[in-house]
Amino acid sequence: MPSRFPRLSAAFDDYLARHPEEGGTVADFAAFLASDAAVFERSHAPGHFTGSAWLVSADGERVLLTHHRKLGRWLQLGGHADGDADLARVALREAEEESGLRELAVERAIFDLDAHPIPARASEPEHWHYDVRHVVRATGSETFEVSEESLALAWQPVRAIAADPQADTSLRRMARKWLARVRCESEK
Repeated sequence: MPSRFPRLSAAFDDYLARHPEEGGTVADFAAFLASDAAVFERSHAPGHFTGSAWLVSADGERVLLTHHRKLGRWLQLGGHADGDADLARVALREAEEESGLRELAVERAIFDLDAHPIPARASEPEHWHYDVRHVVRATGSETFEVSEESLALAWQPVRAIAADPQADTSLRRMARKWLARVRCESEK
C-alpha cells in the first residue's frame, strides 16, 4: 500500500541507508507514520510527530541548546508539527521561533530520529513524540533571543556534549553523529 506521506517515507528510507544500525527505530517511525492520517496533529492522543533542529554555529563547533521551560532540561530546539508533514520546515520554523535567529539554513536529509514519552501534565495525558531532527546552520548573526518556551539558551561546544555523561542521551548521540560527520568531511 502506498504511503500517504511519500516524501517522509522516502526520507526514512534514505536515513536507514545511512544508518542501518538504527533499523528498528526507522521501522517504528515508518509504522507510526502509516498508523493514522492525524499523526502530525497534537490532538492525536497516542502521540505525534515533532521536528527538531540540531542548530549548529557557522563554524560547526557549537550547537544552540534550550533549557526547556516545561521539561527543565537542556535540549535541542524543536516543537510540534501542527499539521505540517514537512518536518525539515518544522525544524527550521521552531529554530527561528525559539532562538530569534533569522539567517538559518536547514538540511533536508534527516539527521536523527528519537521517539520518547512526554509525561502527563495538567489535562494532557502522557503521549509519545516521534521527533525527526534536522541540521540547521546559523549563516549570519549568532546573537539569539530567549523565547517564552525557554528558561535560557546557550551555545555549547559539540565536543563537550559528546563527552558529558550528564547530558541527555539523545544529545550525546547527535553530538557523536555530528563529530563523525565532520571527521569524514575533513578526510575527503
